[in-house]
Amino acid sequence: MGKQLKRENIIYGFLALLCFALLYAVTYPGNADAAEGRQEVKIVAFGDSVFGEVRDNTAVPVLLQDILGESIYNAALGGTCVARLEADRRMDYAKNSLSLVGLTKAVRAGDFRVQRSLRMRESNTQYFGESLEGLSRVDFSQVETILIQEGLNDYHAGVPVENPENPYDEYTFLGALRSSVRALRDTNPEIRIVLVTPTYTWYTEMGLTCEERDMGGGILEEYVDAEIRAAEELGIEIIDVYHDFFPHEKWEDKDLYTRDGMHPNDEGRRMLAEKIAACLMTGR
Repeated sequence: MGKQLKRENIIYGFLALLCFALLYAVTYPGNADAAEGRQEVKIVAFGDSVFGEVRDNTAVPVLLQDILGESIYNAALGGTCVARLEADRRMDYAKNSLSLVGLTKAVRAGDFRVQRSLRMRESNTQYFGESLEGLSRVDFSQVETILIQEGLNDYHAGVPVENPENPYDEYTFLGALRSSVRALRDTNPEIRIVLVTPTYTWYTEMGLTCEERDMGGGILEEYVDAEIRAAEELGIEIIDVYHDFFPHEKWEDKDLYTRDGMHPNDEGRRMLAEKIAACLMTGR
């Protein structure tokens, strides 16, 4: 009787341990990405709606892939910033995990559980889940180039350009950018990092351009110029598609390469892809 009870206790203990292991695997799947379903790509493109809104064959990353003949993963998420927002909240405020600095830290940790937990209600975010799932499976040891096309939403949100007392303040544009570059280099020290500035924009509902509209942190060119300075400081490349790119001598110029003054139309996306490809191929 005693031996039978002992055997039953061992069996029950083993079953309990097995159930716990299964429950842990289901509840905490973040590190499982490293073991299965990894995908190898040469280029990863982070960005906002300029790269992320259109996801068909006319998307900038797809056109780039066609021109370069290199595999590209489009990790751009429309409406996101480089920096974290709402500094009065705690550092792990969930939506901030979709910022560039949040995503690059998830890449470094190999853990996307916070991003997976989000339930986005905003329009045009239906692709976020699939995009984040794919990003979590990218083998960054095989990635050769990172494209970062962001900054416009930081300008829209009035994010401070910099905190002179803390160069790595993640609630500022340059602080978050520096932290993101550091996280990517920690992940792969040999990786090539290339910034792509925002393009010139028009705000049709207000009759203003980005040279006239200050949303709290300065005009757009101030963010662009800061990004150019940061690229030199960090020893990374930058492709300037703000200055001398989209014509903007007349108000009507907005219709040449954008569909709404902000998002590139088919011709604008083609123009962007060709410019970026040329710079990537020549290194300047």
